[in-house]
Amino acid sequence: MDAQLQKIANKVEAGERLDAADARVLFDSRDVWTIGRLADSVRRRLHGNVTYYNVNRHFNYSNVCALSCKFCDFYRKKGQTGAYEFSLDDVRAKAAAAKEAGATEIHIVGGLHPWLPFEYYTDMCRAVHEVYPELHIKAFTAVEIVHLARISKRGRDIDGVLTDLKEAGLGSLPGGGAEVFDDRVHDEAFKGKIRSDQWLAVHNAAHRVGLMSNATMLYGHIESIDDRINHLIMLRDAQDLAIENGWAGRFQTVIPLPFIPGESELKHLPGPTALDDLKMLAISRLMLDNFAHVKSFWIMQTLEFSQLALSFGVDDIDGTVVWYDITKVQRDGDTHQELTVADLRDTIIEAGFVPVERDTLYRRIRRDGPDWQVIDAAAELTPA
Repeated sequence: MDAQLQKIANKVEAGERLDAADARVLFDSRDVWTIGRLADSVRRRLHGNVTYYNVNRHFNYSNVCALSCKFCDFYRKKGQTGAYEFSLDDVRAKAAAAKEAGATEIHIVGGLHPWLPFEYYTDMCRAVHEVYPELHIKAFTAVEIVHLARISKRGRDIDGVLTDLKEAGLGSLPGGGAEVFDDRVHDEAFKGKIRSDQWLAVHNAAHRVGLMSNATMLYGHIESIDDRINHLIMLRDAQDLAIENGWAGRFQTVIPLPFIPGESELKHLPGPTALDDLKMLAISRLMLDNFAHVKSFWIMQTLEFSQLALSFGVDDIDGTVVWYDITKVQRDGDTHQELTVADLRDTIIEAGFVPVERDTLYRRIRRDGPDWQVIDAAAELTPA
């Protein structure tokens, strides 16, 4: 191990916070195995050999979007081939399917639809709860929340918008829409999308009103390494703010997302390599000392990669998913992407870890087919 990495290793072992200079050393180093070992030591300090998964369902209520981000090949314009929007009956059908499968979470996001009223979104949450009251609704990225504030003519009242959604059944926010916290990158690749200050303001507001949330970073396109470092530090600072203020909500997990060119305007870019992906996950674990969890999203990183990532700081590989219409590794046009609980558990066990089913809030689940219940977080685990 070189001298610079040894200094970082000493800080990690002592539980000291890493700074931007340390992050730069980690990104510049080619010793990915040492970086992985350091991240794994933090992961095991926090979670032992437990790895989390969940039984979840995703749906996108509409791909009609007012924006035209260069990196995105999900969006459509109204009337364009492939454009769609869900009715409330469609939403109820998705909730019924989730109930039949015994899902504990439904993940709902979509485009910034120019004409759907604010009531559509509160009615959507209520429609899910009509069918399946126990189902946790994780929905609406920060970008969507800002859009909802605009269409409800409450542009500055983010707390009020989130409170209305929470009263309608919203349980937590996903981490999407963060992309990379840099104005240059936003203006080039995500023009018109909210910048870092607004994204963080929405999540701060969510934490104030008692909603948990996740955080992401989309990397491997036109951002620099310094942009990635700044992004991680800004997330860490926001989490510090929630903790210092004693807010009931905070960030639960970070999900670094590799850029997949697809058919977007940035399709000429190669995207990150697998080694870059491993380093990104490991460095996220090392830098975000106030985040409980690091997730590898198998849809965008493959199940085989996510299995390897469990030794690089990752303690969560997400869930069964079923349908995911935004982006994926295989470009075969099929949005049916499903894993069984057996797939997830076998993957975790083969990597040498203990699989634990969780709900959205990382409470442990006891399951009997589609029936489930939350058990005490301190309950003794039975090794698989």
